[in-house]
Amino acid sequence: MNHPSVPLGTYPTPVEPAPRLAAALGLGPDDLWIKRDDLTGLGGGGNKIRKLEWTVGAALADGADTLVTTGAPQSNHARLTAAAGARLGLDVVLVLRGSPGVSRSGNLALDGLFGARLAWAGEVDQAGLDAAAAEVCARLRADGARPALIPFGGSSALGARGYLRCGAELREQVPDLRTAVVALGSGGTMAGLVAALGSGSVLGVDVGALAGPAAAVAEFAAPLVEAQVTTEGLRIRRDQVGDGYATLTGPVREALRLAARTEGLVLDPTYTGRALAGLRAAVADGDVRPGEKTVFVHTGGLPGLFGHADAVTFAEEGTTTYPR
Repeated sequence: MNHPSVPLGTYPTPVEPAPRLAAALGLGPDDLWIKRDDLTGLGGGGNKIRKLEWTVGAALADGADTLVTTGAPQSNHARLTAAAGARLGLDVVLVLRGSPGVSRSGNLALDGLFGARLAWAGEVDQAGLDAAAAEVCARLRADGARPALIPFGGSSALGARGYLRCGAELREQVPDLRTAVVALGSGGTMAGLVAALGSGSVLGVDVGALAGPAAAVAEFAAPLVEAQVTTEGLRIRRDQVGDGYATLTGPVREALRLAARTEGLVLDPTYTGRALAGLRAAVADGDVRPGEKTVFVHTGGLPGLFGHADAVTFAEEGTTTYPR
């Protein structure tokens, strides 16, 4: 089957050495590299652009004039869906968990700047969020629109094709790669990397977005490869979730500070911060070892830092006055 895609990002994204961060983690100076998928271009950048190229491409092929998707209030995927809609001249409705008025910062500010409309679903689980999105689509159709429902996080077998391509980039950029480390949220990013690089070469750090992320990764990766992908064969760390998706944990605080002060690299408190905390733990327990090439896949999410009150407070506490 021919799967249309629409160009939205700038590729290949660079791979940069991170020797000071490597030393701080206990790795050799040439062991750690950063895949800068925060520099994909559109709407502030991030990994969701690669997925949207495929899911929005399919929506356009079906004649859609409106994009509908779901997420948390600070969803990077929602922000980039809004940006994609703006670039392509499509209306966008974001169906978000929670209620209005809690915050207007971070990704929510950019949602408004891109012209997206927000539909608040209340305090619902994923099934409730999906039902709210279906209701929004039904109302849009009744009003004469042609909506396309983009999956949660942009993650599906189709969306994962974006990270199949990213994995191919990585193979060319770092031929001796041993482990690619990536945040595991809705599953599509890790699925594409697994399809390109193999289950043993990708370490996913669960951020707590799904109850069963391994099943999602296996489901999305399976159509992209000939070999069987099993949940048992996946490398997934689930030790960084803490008290939940929206919380700022101690290890994540340390990871944010470490990346910033060794490499000038800004991470977010939900995804990349947890991914680096997971990499640090993996080095400590020997799952990632010195002398092997490791690539940290930076999936973006900077606006989410500014939409997270605890993270902003933590960052501001790091300032000092001169002279001491």
